[in-house]
Amino acid sequence: MKAKSRKVAIIGSGMVGSSCAYSMINQSICDEIMMVDRTYDRALAQAMDLSHCMEFTHTRTKVYAGTYVDCGDMNVIIIAAGANPKPGQTRLDLLDEAAIITKEIVTPIIKSGFDGIFVIAANPVDIVSYMVWKISGFPRHKVIGTGTSIDSSRLKTLLSDVFSIDPRSVNGYAMGEHGESQFVAWSHVTIGGKPILHILAQHRERFQNLDLVDIAKKTKDAGWEIFTRKGSTHFGIGSALAFITRSILNDDHKIIAVSAVLDGEYGQSNVCIGVPAIISSEGIQEIVELQLNEEESYLFNTSCDIIRDNINGLTVYH
Repeated sequence: MKAKSRKVAIIGSGMVGSSCAYSMINQSICDEIMMVDRTYDRALAQAMDLSHCMEFTHTRTKVYAGTYVDCGDMNVIIIAAGANPKPGQTRLDLLDEAAIITKEIVTPIIKSGFDGIFVIAANPVDIVSYMVWKISGFPRHKVIGTGTSIDSSRLKTLLSDVFSIDPRSVNGYAMGEHGESQFVAWSHVTIGGKPILHILAQHRERFQNLDLVDIAKKTKDAGWEIFTRKGSTHFGIGSALAFITRSILNDDHKIIAVSAVLDGEYGQSNVCIGVPAIISSEGIQEIVELQLNEEESYLFNTSCDIIRDNINGLTVYH
């Protein structure tokens, strides 16, 4: 008996969408990838180029171009299409354009009969994810933004350089908005299971030059550092999309810092924001509520207020 194919549609065949597809192909995450783009020829060209990787990979992934009409039987739909920031803009400056694009994408996908899980990378990702939730009418666990997953990875990379260890030996999260108001929950950052604040207290001389405020700022600004030098960031976020999708399709139950709709967690509701969550075949299986200290709680609530204020100015999903 043939197993049911694991199908993923990627909306947006630009740098982020194609990097995500390339990452999934090389990790054998799914059986089929459908590339969708506003320009069909671009989606077709990317699908052709990606399909030529198969000789050099462990398994074969079927890659082809399609349209919104073909999305009905997909397990996961990744939204990587969105507006690109101009110099001097923040991610929130993209909101008006992003709102129009999001409605143009989600409405026909729902009409196709799609009933799987949305994974969103388009910026501003917290608000776009909220819009996808509202426009689709899906339960909140089936809408996942990349949120601060990439920021948490950047944090771990920075700390791995300081402590000369593998980034995967660092556990911790950037939380809040994937943007200017994000913060690092330092009270929950551990290295090899040991709290980083304890390490710094015990080895003051050894790490006397380590500035946690500076590390948090570098974490927040890393995307812009890349963007201003080459015009885009795509390998990291493409891999984050693949990582989240793999946890869904494999029912991995990995804990990832994603943008999730809150309904009472952290004392917040009706807002979508970066928090650690268990990702399974159901989507967001459970939001992990960390016991934040007073300063972190203030920063989290401030970030929620910023996102909510921008959400309240939207009319596109009504």
